[in-house]
This record gives sequence, structure tokens and C-alpha cells, in this order.
Amino acid sequence: MPRFRYQHDPLFLSGCAAYAVNRWLIKPQVHSGFMHDHFNDCWLIPCALPLVLWLHRRLGLRRHDEPPRITEVVWHLVFWSILFKGIGPRIFPHVTYDLWDIPCYWGGGIVAWVCWHKESFFPPSVRP
Repeated sequence: MPRFRYQHDPLFLSGCAAYAVNRWLIKPQVHSGFMHDHFNDCWLIPCALPLVLWLHRRLGLRRHDEPPRITEVVWHLVFWSILFKGIGPRIFPHVTYDLWDIPCYWGGGIVAWVCWHKESFFPPSVRP
């Protein structure tokens, strides 16, 4: 199993770049509901989880440097979904309560997990 590169992971770097481009270049110019309301939500797991897992590793809560396991992805998806859409809007009135964000978190999380484990699905001899 390849070593997970945390903040140097290509998906993390791509996600952060996509988030920034959408936030500061696309959203001001394009009037698309998806790009305004949900595109950046799809990047929650690819952009946030590597940093959280890096912190867990430094604190000794994570004992390996393998790509994120499905349990790690699902646990953080459940936690962040409850935090951002259940608790957050009740505590911070300016937080948007949009339940469509949750499928975006999960869709991005599933795609990220598949990307992080592509060797399991596509051995090097099968990949294009």
C-alpha cells in the first residue's frame, strides 16, 4: 500500500485549487446554482480530511500512513454532516441550513476514497 502524502496528496492539492478558483474566479462571474451552492461542498473530504488525518498522526491517534480507510472517511462524513448541518445552524445564525450539502459531502467523500484506493480497483497492469 502506498504511503499517504497528507497535505502533499495530489487530490488534496487539486481540491484546494478547485475550491479557490471557484470561490474567487467562477462564482463572481457565473450564476449557476451548483457552482454557487454545492461545488465547494464536494471538496470537503478531499480538502479537509488529509489535514485532519495528518493532525491525528502527529497526536498519535492514527498509527499508519496509509491512504484514508473507509471507516475514517465515513466517520468524518457523519461527524461533519451533523456538525455543519445539525449543530452549526443552531449556534451560528449566519450558517446556511441546506440539506443538499450533505449528499455533496458524501459524493465527494466516496469519489475521494475511490481515488485514494485506485490501486485496489485498477492494478498497475490494468490502468490505461
